Amino acid sequence: MRFETKAIHSGRLIDKSTSSVTMPIHLSTTFERAQDGSYQNEFVYSRENNPNRRALEDCLTSLEDGHDCVAFASGMAAITSLIEALPTDKPRRVIMPIDMYYGIRSLLSDTDIGLNFDIEIVDMTDLNNVEKAIKMAPTGLVWIETPSNPLLKVTDIEAVAQIAQEAGAYTVVDNTWATPVLQRPLSLGVDFSLHAVTKYIGGHSDLMIGAAIAKSDSPMLANLRAWQHSKGAVPSPFECWLALRGVQSLAQRMATHCSNTSAIADFLEHHPNIEAVHYPGLAEHPGHHIAARQMSSFGGMLSFQVKGGQDEAMAVAAKVHLFTRATSLGGTHSLIEHRASVEGSTSMAPSNLLRVSVGLEHVDDLKEDLLQALE
Repeated sequence: MRFETKAIHSGRLIDKSTSSVTMPIHLSTTFERAQDGSYQNEFVYSRENNPNRRALEDCLTSLEDGHDCVAFASGMAAITSLIEALPTDKPRRVIMPIDMYYGIRSLLSDTDIGLNFDIEIVDMTDLNNVEKAIKMAPTGLVWIETPSNPLLKVTDIEAVAQIAQEAGAYTVVDNTWATPVLQRPLSLGVDFSLHAVTKYIGGHSDLMIGAAIAKSDSPMLANLRAWQHSKGAVPSPFECWLALRGVQSLAQRMATHCSNTSAIADFLEHHPNIEAVHYPGLAEHPGHHIAARQMSSFGGMLSFQVKGGQDEAMAVAAKVHLFTRATSLGGTHSLIEHRASVEGSTSMAPSNLLRVSVGLEHVDDLKEDLLQALE
């Protein structure tokens, strides 16, 4: 099956009791045993497994061409579990990109993750940096984020995966921004593809789920399942149902997200009040050629820097009407935010940078809204 067909059919079955085409929501926390004490199917207790969660996991596995998927209560729960699931026979050293989701930086600084693991942060857009970091000390995990948040830096997934594999390290790609529509990390040699399903896969800003899709069976995958079951960070049946509903239109939504964002990036690049536009679809972007090779299109996210400083950037964000000043991304509404003020004093985002999640509105309306805000 091609992607669009998988998105509609994978993980779904006609309900035997009612013949309903849409999967029902299974809210039961427990499931009946047979008279001999055995279970009639795979479901025992909803923390361990649930029909809606299993359906979503099967669907995401299919979309990423993976082996299995483990869903969690949020993207951060999936991130935390992936780091902690590193097998004990692997070094507790993790290499991470210098430009990455701020929530991971908070995880490292505010929780015991940063104490229990040796974190090495490098600029992964330069493969020499990755090679040097791996040669410095034994490494258990290499974390890739591409395109990155918020500067949309591009990392060569296949090259980094090969370097990590030769060193015996697991690899993870945060594929949230690209989605499996645009980028397939597992086919490029990566061990796990991570998603904040909250974002593009859910697609409507109304649920919270994270997921990790594995390329193959491994001790790390077994640990993820154990973490999910024993630590209990599982999504609700209703949120799994919503995500499975949302994923059906993912390919079509991403096509509009990408075309709208490309047009807005081109518009902003030629505006006199813009200092820089960060979008891998622009030919001038330093990672454009790598992105063109490993992505089918360039995504629905961009960042731009307003000439001046924080005051000028905040003034633009204050004047928009269609763009909503809000955190998150991947929904139908276009969102804009000043990352430095969101992230605080330790933010690496330039003070004049605005991050934009381009939604599904008509692109001319969005351009007109930015035009009047930039005047």
